[in-house]
Amino acid sequence: MSEAAPAPAGRGGPWAAFRPYLEKESLAAFFVGVSSGFPYAMIGATLTTRLAQDGIDKRTITAFTLAFLVYNLKVFWAWIVDGVRIPLLGRLGQRVSWLLLSGAAVIAAVVNLALVDPAAGIQATVVAALLVGVAGATYDIVIDAYRIETLKPHQLGVGSGMSQYGWRIGSAAAGALALVVAERMGWAAAYIACAAFALPAMLTGLIVGEPARHVVSNEKRGLAAVWSSIAGPFVEFLRRSGAWVVLLFILVHKIGDTLANLTFRLLFNELGYTNDEIAVYDVAFGFWAYLAGIFIGGIIYARLGLKRSVLVALVLMCVSNLSFAALAAAGHSNLGLAGAIGFENFASGYGGVVVVAYFSALCNLQFTATQYALISAAASVLGRLLTGTTAGGLIETLGYVNFYLLTTVLALPGILLFWFMMRRGMIDSALGTAGKGG
Repeated sequence: MSEAAPAPAGRGGPWAAFRPYLEKESLAAFFVGVSSGFPYAMIGATLTTRLAQDGIDKRTITAFTLAFLVYNLKVFWAWIVDGVRIPLLGRLGQRVSWLLLSGAAVIAAVVNLALVDPAAGIQATVVAALLVGVAGATYDIVIDAYRIETLKPHQLGVGSGMSQYGWRIGSAAAGALALVVAERMGWAAAYIACAAFALPAMLTGLIVGEPARHVVSNEKRGLAAVWSSIAGPFVEFLRRSGAWVVLLFILVHKIGDTLANLTFRLLFNELGYTNDEIAVYDVAFGFWAYLAGIFIGGIIYARLGLKRSVLVALVLMCVSNLSFAALAAAGHSNLGLAGAIGFENFASGYGGVVVVAYFSALCNLQFTATQYALISAAASVLGRLLTGTTAGGLIETLGYVNFYLLTTVLALPGILLFWFMMRRGMIDSALGTAGKGG
C-alpha cells in the first residue's frame, strides 16, 4: 500500500461506505480531535475578537499569533511524551497517562486566561496565552500520537477525516460558545465554560485504552539513551530517500493559508460584523462547509488516491484566499461573508483529510509523537512567524484586498513543489511504518 490508500470497500450496500466511520478506531480519532481543536480557538480567533473589542491595536493583536509558535516548538519536548513514564498514572499506559496529564494542564491554562484582563495589562494576557499554547501543544503531541497509533494503515484516510471532524467541532463549538457566553456574561465566563472541551480526549483514553500499535520505547537510561531519544526520530526521518525535499514542502506549503487564516477576525471587525453575525456565518456556516469539505475529501481520496488528492487540496486552499480579497473589496455583506467562509472552510476540510493522512503516513511508529510533532510544527511555522511579525504592518500598508492577493501568491510554491515530488517518486519513498502494512 505505497501511498497509504484506504482499503477497498467491500459489499454490503450503501451502508458499507459508512461502516469505516463507525469503527472504534475512527470514533476514537473523532473524540480526541474535539479536544485538539479547542485550545487553538482560545488563542486564535476568539482571543483576536476579545482583544479587538477591548480596543487593542492591530499590530499588538497580530503579534499575539506568535503564541502559536509554541506549537511549532513542540518538537523540542515531544521526545519526553514518547519516552518519559509518568509515575502512578503510567500504569494506565504511556499514551493514556499523558492524555490525562496534558488535558488537566490545558484546563488549568484556559481558566487562567479567563481570569486576566487585557485592558488592564497586556503583559499578563501574553503570558496566559503562551501558557495555553504550551499546554495545548503538549496535548496535541499526545493526541496526534494516540490517533496515529490507534488507526491501522488502511484507516488513515477515514481516521484523518474523523479527526478533522472532531477538530472542527471542538474549535467551532468552543468558538461559538465563547462568543455567545461573552455577549451575555463576559469573556471570563466564556473561557471557563470552554475549558470543558478538554475532557473528550481524556475520556477516550480511559474508555478505549492504550493504542494497539504503540511501540514501547527502549527502557535504557543514561545520557546516551536520552540523546538517542531526542536525535533518533530526526535522524531516521532525514535518512529516507527524498526526505529533505518532503521537509521543504512541509515548511512552505501552508504559508499563504496560515497568513490569511490568522487575520480573518481582524477583517470582520474592520467591516463591522457583530459577535452574533460572526457566530452565525464564520462559526456555524463555516462549520457545515468544513464538514462538507471533509465528506467530499473522503470520496475524492478514495477515487484519486493520496497524491492527486493532495495536489487538488493545495490548489483549492490557494484559490480560497481570493474570496477574502473579494469580501474586503465588497465591504459588509452577509452573503459575501457566507460565500468566502464557505469556500475557505470547504477547501480546509477537504485538505485536512488528505494532507493529515499523508503527514500521518510519514511517521515511524517507534517515534510517532516526535516525528508528527516535527511534521505538524514545520507545516505552519513560517506562516505563523510571518503573521506575528508582519501581518499587521502589511495590512496597514497594503490594505486588506492586496494583503489577501499576496497570500494567494505565497501559496503557489507549495503547489509546484508537490507536483515535483510526485514526478520524482519522493512521496512514496519517504513514507514511514505508519503508512505501510495492512
